[in-house]
Amino acid sequence: MPGPGRVDLRDVPFVTIDPPGSMDLDQALPLARAGGAPDDPAGAAFVVHYAIADVGAFVVPGGAIDAEVHERGTTLYAPDGRTPLHPAVLSEGAASLLPGEDRPAAAWRVVLDARGEILDATVRRAVVRSTQRLTYDEAQARIDTRSAGDDAGDALLLLREVGELRLARERERGGVSLEVPEQEIVTRDDGSFGLEFRSTLPAEAWNAQVSLLTGIAAARIMRAGGVGVFRALPEADPRDVARLRRTARALGIDWPRETPYAELVPTLDSRVPRHAAFLNEATSLFRGASYEAFGGTGQEPGVPDDAAHAAIGAEYAHVTAPLRRLVDRYGTEVCLALCAGEDVPRWVLDALPGLPRTMARTGQRASAYERAIVDVVEAALLTGREGEEFDGVVVDVEDDRERARRLEREDADEAGGARRGQVVLADPAVRAPVEGTDLPLGDPVRATLREASVPERRVRFTVG
Repeated sequence: MPGPGRVDLRDVPFVTIDPPGSMDLDQALPLARAGGAPDDPAGAAFVVHYAIADVGAFVVPGGAIDAEVHERGTTLYAPDGRTPLHPAVLSEGAASLLPGEDRPAAAWRVVLDARGEILDATVRRAVVRSTQRLTYDEAQARIDTRSAGDDAGDALLLLREVGELRLARERERGGVSLEVPEQEIVTRDDGSFGLEFRSTLPAEAWNAQVSLLTGIAAARIMRAGGVGVFRALPEADPRDVARLRRTARALGIDWPRETPYAELVPTLDSRVPRHAAFLNEATSLFRGASYEAFGGTGQEPGVPDDAAHAAIGAEYAHVTAPLRRLVDRYGTEVCLALCAGEDVPRWVLDALPGLPRTMARTGQRASAYERAIVDVVEAALLTGREGEEFDGVVVDVEDDRERARRLEREDADEAGGARRGQVVLADPAVRAPVEGTDLPLGDPVRATLREASVPERRVRFTVG
């Protein structure tokens, strides 16, 4: 039964949607049409119930587990397993929103109007019981082939409806969601590893919008309370935008001067090589993400200047993945206190100033770790095939300015120096450096493997 201060939401049909095999389930939802609750504001059309694993119910501030998760910062992923942020007995057991199990949760209730705009948002401690664990493929199939009377299917249909509305509002804000095929390490039936490029399912994009919605709601609560931690991303450097426009011209993509970037992206299809090359280049616009804490011990209350997230087009906070990311626990605790009309706990206030440094340090380590694993697998798959030609597409090419600077650094002869870029192979699914006197951006090429070294974690191709 719920303990003191927890509301009983076990009658709400929560469902989790995650990759296959996931056990660290820290998000569960259903969506419903607004039913005229007396406290709902006028114009309410949808209610998003979003249960987040309540890590604070298990981790003692200042204890041994707390100290260790501050060292780890985030879960690390490898093809043969993961190094969890929290002990598996918590992250894959007692704290995970596994189906059929009573679990403590931070339960968000976000009310939307008919356009998908936030009218009201609150979060409180609760006890929930997930009813189903779905993969993204299963969720997509439920949406595509829903049977009558399937309650989960009804909720998932609303996920599509609300997800599309939120994507439209994102574009209006100037935000953008890039659909670049993800490079994934897969385990074959014989236990060996391979690489695949996987496109994002619509259900994943809609589910991501619910998470983003909750993060935007959390940021609003933090702003009103003058305390919290935002995930921030600066506006794109005009030089990067100009470079991307040159890339569009080179690829034959029509990008009118008056058309905002956020309106162009949804018109592109990552399955088209030239479009995939453009979307790959577009990731360069979104560099320099950081965390901005405010209102903590020794800090001034109020949101710092330029604390918005440019890719989302709004102020935003991480609160939806506390089993896998340290900062989310603190963001959740801030919102729980503010929504309850209580003081933010001292241990949270004391930790806030140091969180950006902790997340920067551990995030860089996680990125390097996961990139190194991919590099090793790429090299292992190609070792012994030096001299072979592979079908690929050039997705990135240094421009004249970058090339000149590189040649100056290398003290190389500009007349004879090859141009460098990145090529993506279809089989195996490898992305690697490429050199050539002529690198046709976005065009199919025959790339020759020149080097594949597992010890150096390096693969290199040439064209021409």
